[in-house]
Amino acid sequence: VAMSFQDTLPITVQGGKGGDGAVSFLRLKYLPKGGPDGGGGGHGGSVYFEAVDDVTSLSRLVGKRFFRAGNGQNGAGRDRMGRRGQDLVVKVPVGTLTTNLNDGRIVSDLNEIGQRELVAKGGSGGRGNASFGSSIQRAPRFAENGTPGSNHKLGLELRLISDVGLVGYPNAGKSSLLACISNARPTIASYPFTTLSPNLGVVKGQRDRFTVADIPGIITGAHLGKGLGIDFLRHISRNRLLVFVIDINDEPGVRLDSLLSELREYDPNLINRGALIALNKIDLVTDETLEEKERDLSRFGMPILRVSALHKKGLDDLCETIITMLPEKKTLEPVESQPEKIISDPIRVVQHPNGLGWLVVGNDLEKVVSRFDCANRDAVSYLQRYFVSLGLFKLLKRAGAKDGDDIFVGESVFEYLDEFKDDE
Repeated sequence: VAMSFQDTLPITVQGGKGGDGAVSFLRLKYLPKGGPDGGGGGHGGSVYFEAVDDVTSLSRLVGKRFFRAGNGQNGAGRDRMGRRGQDLVVKVPVGTLTTNLNDGRIVSDLNEIGQRELVAKGGSGGRGNASFGSSIQRAPRFAENGTPGSNHKLGLELRLISDVGLVGYPNAGKSSLLACISNARPTIASYPFTTLSPNLGVVKGQRDRFTVADIPGIITGAHLGKGLGIDFLRHISRNRLLVFVIDINDEPGVRLDSLLSELREYDPNLINRGALIALNKIDLVTDETLEEKERDLSRFGMPILRVSALHKKGLDDLCETIITMLPEKKTLEPVESQPEKIISDPIRVVQHPNGLGWLVVGNDLEKVVSRFDCANRDAVSYLQRYFVSLGLFKLLKRAGAKDGDDIFVGESVFEYLDEFKDDE
């Protein structure tokens, strides 16, 4: 069976939640009122992609669209930290480009076997009450909650990394040729668009082996996305050598001109790499016609190999020429990944839409508040001191806040007390 595979896939990745900090106090026989000793929660596990030398590995992910790393454990008494959540490593084929579907940002481009990239970071573990002991608050009866891990919708796109790409129009005989020279067994039929996804074969010579990809058949206007369009052009972009498979009965010169034009429109660099012509179906023409067609093709300056996939003629010569012409494997230049933009949101105070209080807006502040149980008096006392340090009460007073007004921060509600006004 030929290795046909999924080459694009949307998935969701979720980092594990950080564990919550513990509220605990040291209790020993001779120390009945010991200090706080609640340990912090473990960090959540992260999701990584790792490149493997297996083009079918993307197909194996089909049907599973959600990938979550393990959660961190909660902290415990006696300063015991929670265990870190387990990381999740997802195996993807080498050549996989990952894009964030929300903002179009390139997250990773895995070009080397074994390369590993972080795609969803785990959440932070919360601090236990041992971390909040101070001269002001000697026995804090609160702890910090762990934060959720990051969640991303990603698009995976496999840009096939094979040594040789067979390029040609439908019915040129690419699939038949691949079956003859390699271990691949593609499904072959005589109508356009036979190969709807690339097939990959391994050719073993006497001294060398190389991989060959049968790229889906090109049609005119492919670079504009017509037919299979960009789907096959992305695979050609990473081949080391191109073999143009041309049907001798199909105006070879015109066809090759057209193929090169499609490649040039997609990426001008594609036509500058090593290439040769496999002139197929030579068994169907006379020697005179064969020589005439070869003369016409000679203007392209590429080696021309006569083959007949049907009668298995010229295949050894073709394989030997490919081995001779294959350039050294270069380290592929990865597409530059783009870091996530983290925008620090300054604190703003606005009238609440319901008119019954004040809305405090600011991503960083909202994240801090979300980590505490705001029904806990000690936690609220700690946050009030934190608000003072930020100058929040000054902002509220300036906006017109009065004693007893409700202050909304994220999901939490606090009461404004005028006594804090001068503490800044």
